[in-house]
Amino acid sequence: MTVSADDLETAVASVVETLRPGTDRDWRVPADGLDWDCWHTGEHLGDCLLSYAMQLGSRPADRYVRFLATVAPEATPAQLLEFVEGSGRVLAAMVRTAPAAVRAWHPYGMGDPAGFAGMGCVEALLHGDDIARGLGLTLAPPAEVCSRVLARMFPQVAAELAEVDPWSALRWATGRTELPGRPRVRRWHWQAAPPDERG
Repeated sequence: MTVSADDLETAVASVVETLRPGTDRDWRVPADGLDWDCWHTGEHLGDCLLSYAMQLGSRPADRYVRFLATVAPEATPAQLLEFVEGSGRVLAAMVRTAPAAVRAWHPYGMGDPAGFAGMGCVEALLHGDDIARGLGLTLAPPAEVCSRVLARMFPQVAAELAEVDPWSALRWATGRTELPGRPRVRRWHWQAAPPDERG
């Protein structure tokens, strides 16, 4: 199962729409389950999305592009969300325009455009949820997007979680929660490479 640029845009929009009502709150409170506060988690999210776009654009075979995106320290939460939303759109544009044969380095495999779309979705949804929970908000992303992301990025558990709510399953696969009969995952990683190219 593949993940598309449309899925990525939907994931980022879900996060932005959830967090926008909380832009008048204190984003220096801790993000749920992280050492970062909500503000720095948002900055990290935007940087991740732009970094993945840079990987697809430059296509290094053995490292990340030496690149770091930061937000001006005086940026408001609303302006931080602009950074996240814009970064998501840049990655989505790269996913749409990169040929399917393109591969770029990630520690978890040589990613294709769909792999980078999936990674962007995981970063957006899970860190968006970390921020939302820190602010007392609730993220409820579309189940069909969560299903596709889980199947593409976590195939080792997707089949056995087929009867679980897709958002809960994705949160479990990334160490955010327990499921009945399944303790919280302490170490996890996704599959960046296409299914037929995994070692």
